[in-house]
Amino acid sequence: MDMQGSRELSVSQKTAWEALNDPAVLMACIPGCTKVEATGDNTFDMAMALKIGPVSAKFTGVIKLEDVDPPNAYTLQFEGQGGPAGFGKGSSHVKLTPQGSGCLLSYTVHATVGGKVAQLGQRLIDGVASKMADDFFKRMDNHLAEQHGAAAPDASSATSASTETSKAPQAKPEGAAVETAGASKSINWMLGVAVVGIVAYLLLSA
Repeated sequence: MDMQGSRELSVSQKTAWEALNDPAVLMACIPGCTKVEATGDNTFDMAMALKIGPVSAKFTGVIKLEDVDPPNAYTLQFEGQGGPAGFGKGSSHVKLTPQGSGCLLSYTVHATVGGKVAQLGQRLIDGVASKMADDFFKRMDNHLAEQHGAAAPDASSATSASTETSKAPQAKPEGAAVETAGASKSINWMLGVAVVGIVAYLLLSA
């Protein structure tokens, strides 16, 4: 699975990088996220509990951040398991670029999936991933707008490599918790979990 896209944010590059330090933001933006735990320098474990139609399943993954360049860009490596649904692993590059009074967030994802999800057609896989990414960025836009008093960009400001759509992810479970170790909270791991969440959604929708 290869995916790329971009999203205009209504805040500055510095604000976008620094504003998303709150674990509660992650919980609000990633449906079903139940755990984020730092296990080492730039390494995190995560867990998600998703319900898609009549199917409920759990997903666990590991994220490792590389080439971190605040407030400009970073690369992440990820892998995860969704039980019988399958597995996913790959890498992503996320970049923030100043643009007028705001900034442009660009991302690329290169992932391999196996198990039941691998039986889906490539267009469907790309489309579901694109839809979940768009949902995440819309939630992030709304958070930044609420916190900094700027209007969130409309949907036309987002672009991606796929146009296929699928069912939106469900709301996060009540009582979900986030664990962190030290001061490693940043937009890095937030978006890292977002990318892993996209793969999780694919696995659990199989």
